[in-house]
Parts: sequence; structure tokens; C-alpha cells
Amino acid sequence: MSHHVFRRAGVLAATVAATGLLGAGIASAHVTANVYGDQPAKGGYGTIFFRVPNEDAKLGTVKVEIDVKPDYGIGNIRTKPIPGWTAEVTKSKLPQPVTTASGTKITEAVTKVVWTAQPGTKIGSTEFQEFEISGGPLPANVDQLEFPAVQTYEGGKVVDWNQPTPPSGEEPEHPTPTIKLAAAESSEHGGHAQTTAAGENAEAASASDDTARWLGGAGLVVGALGLGVGAGAVLRSRRPATGKTEGTK
Repeated sequence: MSHHVFRRAGVLAATVAATGLLGAGIASAHVTANVYGDQPAKGGYGTIFFRVPNEDAKLGTVKVEIDVKPDYGIGNIRTKPIPGWTAEVTKSKLPQPVTTASGTKITEAVTKVVWTAQPGTKIGSTEFQEFEISGGPLPANVDQLEFPAVQTYEGGKVVDWNQPTPPSGEEPEHPTPTIKLAAAESSEHGGHAQTTAAGENAEAASASDDTARWLGGAGLVVGALGLGVGAGAVLRSRRPATGKTEGTK
């Protein structure tokens, strides 16, 4: 592949990245919840990224707290390590058990995740950081998840991101980080796919077996013909020679 192709591909990638960063810059004026790839499904598991920009020109962000509603009944959440930050996941006993889509009763659920910057680490005035969580099972009876957040700056300054979006759709000053949930995955569809795959594998195995038997039979026939030809040659070689030319000693 020529250097021109690589150069054009690099320019295209840089353009796409720059466009994405510009769009993110416009939308990331607030703490937001984001999903890369497919949306998490109701009743399933998913990965969520909390993008935290620093909005203070002089102070750095040193702590980020995410509240998880107990009603969601999310029993398990893991955090991705970030150099210079420590993460703590808090579980609380629920006043009433929450039943998941699979029928499991959750008596303790995650209610808070906190990231704290170690000494010498912070989100600077022109920087942002992404904090990743992964877990579930997610609730099956809601269309979206809301994660009220608290952003703490150096010196104790605190900003709450917990305002719901009104029905009019106008964004509040400090909106709650929110993600949409996709429709629950159908187990019947998965079972049908598995059954179809199994049937196709069985048919392929049967066809392969029939082919092997046919080739085996053909091999026996060829072998028998070969033995017959060989035996005939031996018998011909043992017959006495006749019709010699006169004068031959």
C-alpha cells in the first residue's frame, strides 16, 4: 500500500477525531453519563462512562461522587482503575428486596461510587477525565438511568449535578447525568438462534458422514479392481511360452 494511502487515512482519522472532540467540547460543559457502542439493555449488564470536565479556571477537581438509586437494585458494579485516583463502591441494605428480571431477589445494592484524587493528581482547568463503571443487572422497569453527581474542587468547592430535565426538554443549569436503556433482549430469540445453529451443525455433520461413507465404498471398489488386475498379471507371467522361432536354441 502506498504512502499516499496511509497519509490520506491519517488525515481522515485526525479529522474525525477533531470533529468528535469539538462536539464533545460543546456537550461536555456538564458532568455527563455516556455509552460507547450499543446501549445497555433493560435487565442486562452494561458499561457507563462519566465524563467530568473542569469548569473552574483556577481550581482543579479532586473528587467525583456518583449516586446510584437504591430502587435500581444494581447488585454489582466494578470500576476501571485510573492512575492517580482511588475508587470506592458503597453497597447498602435495601429496605425492601428488589427482584431482577431473572427472578433474583437483591437485598443489598450499590448506592454510591466515589473517586478521590491522590496527592498531586487533579483534573486541571482545561482538562476532563472519564470514570468508567461496569455492572448490573440493570433494572428492567425503567427507560433510563439517572446518576446524580457531586463534583468537588480544591479548597472544598462543591457543585451538584442533580437537576432533572423538565418535560419541556429545556436543559437545566446542572442536569443529572442520564443514559437511555435499550429494550430487554428476548431469550426466545436467542433460543431460536441456538436451535437453528444446532440444526445446521447436525445437517453438516450428516452430510460429511454420508460423503465419508461414499468415498470409503468407492475406495473398496477401486481396491478390488486393483487386486483383480494384479492377479491377472501374475497368472499371465506363469504361462509357458509357445510358438518359438525355428532355429532358436
